[in-house]
Amino acid sequence: MPKRADDPLAPVTLVTGGEELLVDRAVAEVVAVARADQPGTQTHDLVATEVEPGRLAELTSPSLFGERRVMVLRGVEAAGKAMVAAIGELLRDPPDDVILVLVHAGGNRGKALLEAVAEAGARKVDCPPVRQYRDRLDFVAAEARRAGGSMSSDGARALLDAVGTDLRELAMACAQLVADTGPGPDGTVRIDAGVVARYYTGRAEATSFTVADRAVEGRTADALEQLRWALAVGVAPVLVTSALAQGVRSVAKVRAAKSTRPADLARELAMPTWKVDRARKQARTWTDAAITASLHAIAEADAQVKGEAADASYALERAVVTVARAARG
Repeated sequence: MPKRADDPLAPVTLVTGGEELLVDRAVAEVVAVARADQPGTQTHDLVATEVEPGRLAELTSPSLFGERRVMVLRGVEAAGKAMVAAIGELLRDPPDDVILVLVHAGGNRGKALLEAVAEAGARKVDCPPVRQYRDRLDFVAAEARRAGGSMSSDGARALLDAVGTDLRELAMACAQLVADTGPGPDGTVRIDAGVVARYYTGRAEATSFTVADRAVEGRTADALEQLRWALAVGVAPVLVTSALAQGVRSVAKVRAAKSTRPADLARELAMPTWKVDRARKQARTWTDAAITASLHAIAEADAQVKGEAADASYALERAVVTVARAARG
């Protein structure tokens, strides 16, 4: 092939994986680079199972005017034998004025086509699903850099708490935060948990887990403030008691664990490393008696918010105060 394997203008690009945002970006990159190189470039974006092989041959046949074309074929893993044969012809003899982009959902389906693509030396772009929490943190940090800023680790966690796990929403949130946040003295736009909280108050800060974290850390005033915010934005009281119980149990697990290294602890307790690190810091002031007293108080509050108390908020406040005092020894 005349182009480098990592060149978006390579005759053939194979985009694999199930992460829709990343797949769309990989396809858009090829189109954008092709149009920047030749402004008159045409684009055909088709689904492999919905186009006839003859139509593919027609769209990729030599042009009378020599204009470049980008041919995007999605879902090639489901292509029939006739379409696979037609794509194979293009792979063996790519037209000079056609850039072929094949989108495959990943896995081994359509193995014959994948083998033909590999033999053709196609450029390959992998877009695997982003499922792990650590990978989402990395994605958020990368999105902030992509938008021209930088994201701290606590900012990334706060944004995930606020926005959720959808990559498109996270990408838009990163771009918006960088655009709306002014540069610091060094000219860099820095996004941390405080910045996220300013823009996502009621989502990032006022959550049941934030209430629990502040209580387990012994920060009574902060925990009560976050509790009032959480209730004001509609967080269900039962979610608060659940988060409090999880927070105290995490401390108990870390205190009782045999391992000492964070990675070993994470495996032993089936918890992400960042959560183990946080629980270890929180556990420094806790005692076994404080854990027992806190769990009893949380269980009582849980029963009250489920119908035994006339004022659920008061029951929650008492539980939060009990946990925060226990955390301070």
